[in-house]
Amino acid sequence: MNIKLPKPDEAGVISLEQALRLRRSLRTYGDSAIPLKALSQLLWAAQGISGEGGMRTAPSAGGLYPLELYSVAGAVDGLATGVYRYVPYGHELALVVEGESRESLAAAALGQKSVRNRAVSIVIAAVFDRVTGKYLKRGIQYVAMEAGHAAQNVCLQATALGLGTVSIGAFHDDKVRYAIRMRDNETPLYIMPVGPP
Repeated sequence: MNIKLPKPDEAGVISLEQALRLRRSLRTYGDSAIPLKALSQLLWAAQGISGEGGMRTAPSAGGLYPLELYSVAGAVDGLATGVYRYVPYGHELALVVEGESRESLAAAALGQKSVRNRAVSIVIAAVFDRVTGKYLKRGIQYVAMEAGHAAQNVCLQATALGLGTVSIGAFHDDKVRYAIRMRDNETPLYIMPVGPP
């Protein structure tokens, strides 16, 4: 049974211009947990439904939406430790793995301390054939562009929430897949640890 996330806010406490000015990559975080509401907001910012017909918060070539989001949660108030896949339709989390996975994800990310023991890490993955089936080889570029859009949305939303994050691309794909039990047709593109500054 999926976990229903709190409804995302559509008006923030700071302006977009302030979030753009304040956004910085942060690799060191505090130890406190983040609220489930904050994780809800971050996932919605990346790939949430924002319009009729399933339109999302990040643009997607042909409206094909090849991205999948995973949350590797360790310190999220109201959410058990584990790996969850985001389900945009319904704004829900589906449990993938129960228990602690942050250490194995950090090992997959070349031991980067910013991934180890964070409140949560958001992993952005791609299913390339959703796009290459229509756009052939060019679809690979479209997926990369969309992942960048989604990651920037997470960066700006984290800033607006007073949280820190960083976009990480240095990791072993196969080890990330194993650490969070990704599906065979998914390729990890980003790891984004999130926590209080």
